[in-house]
Amino acid sequence: MLVEMDGYDQQVLLSGPNYTLEQLNKFYKQAKKQASSSTEIAKSMCSYYQFSRIPYDATIQVEFVIDTDTGRIYSPTY
Repeated sequence: MLVEMDGYDQQVLLSGPNYTLEQLNKFYKQAKKQASSSTEIAKSMCSYYQFSRIPYDATIQVEFVIDTDTGRIYSPTY
């Protein structure tokens, strides 16, 4: 599964196992608590939830977007 983390500070693509929206929401909240800044959230997601960071490409279609500015997680429409 591909997840985009989108925020003012960064845009990151993560590749990992298939998770539900509810699981991602839980993981994001836990990673946010562990991270010292919004840029550290992606590192926490990789460390604890089997994601790996891949080079960012805006043309790649992802299953979910995590907006680190608002905390909203959604499935984009293409």
